[in-house]
Amino acid sequence: MKKIISICLMMFSIHAFAQDCNSYYYLQNNKIVEMTIYNKKGDAGGKVIYTVSKVSGNASALTATVNTEMLDKKGKSIAKGANNIKCDNGVMMMDIKMFLPQQQAEMLKETEATASNVYLDYPATMSVGDKLKDANFNMDMNTNGMKQSMSMNITDRNVAAKESVTTTAGTWECYKIVYKSNTNIKTMGIGIPFNMDVAEWFAPGFGTVKTESKYGSTVITSIK
Repeated sequence: MKKIISICLMMFSIHAFAQDCNSYYYLQNNKIVEMTIYNKKGDAGGKVIYTVSKVSGNASALTATVNTEMLDKKGKSIAKGANNIKCDNGVMMMDIKMFLPQQQAEMLKETEATASNVYLDYPATMSVGDKLKDANFNMDMNTNGMKQSMSMNITDRNVAAKESVTTTAGTWECYKIVYKSNTNIKTMGIGIPFNMDVAEWFAPGFGTVKTESKYGSTVITSIK
C-alpha cells in the first residue's frame, strides 16, 4: 500500500512540475534575453534582445509582454516590437510574429500594421515523433501610403529528436522541432514568397535556445 501511495505521489509531483509556467524565461519579469544571429557561414550578423515586462497571473497561468529589439552587427537598432506570451498549465504559447524571418521583421520598422494575435503552442510534455499544431497569421500593412498584406504559415511541425544544446548561456536538454515556414508579402496583388525549412531546439519548462535554417541560425547567448 505504501508503495502504491509513493508511486501516486511521485506521479503527481511530475505532473505538477510539468504544469508550472514560472520557469519559462519569457515569463520572468524584467528578464533580458540575448539571441545572437549567425549567417549561413557561421559569422555573427547581429542580435535580438528580448526584455520581459508586465508578467501577471499565477504559476499555472501567466501572461507577459516581450519587447523585442533587433540590432545589426555594429549594435545599431534596426527594428523594435512588442509581443504577447502566454502559458496555461505548462503549455507555452508564443506570438507567431516572433517567428518572422529577419528580413520581414526589419520591414515592419517603417510600417503601420494591424493584425490579430496568433499563437504557436508548445505542449507541456512532448515526445520524439509527436506532431505539433500548425499556425497561420495575416497582417495588413501601410508603408508610406502603400498598402500591403503579409501572410505567414507554419506547418508540418514535428518533434524530430531529443538533443543536448550548449551555448555561452548554459546547457539544456532540448527537443528538436522541425517545421516549414511560408511568408508571403503582397503589394498591389503581387506576392513575394519566402519559404524555408526551420529547426528549433526547445527546452521544456525553459524555452527555445536555438533555431536553424539554410539562411543561418539564432542562438541564446546571454540571460540576465
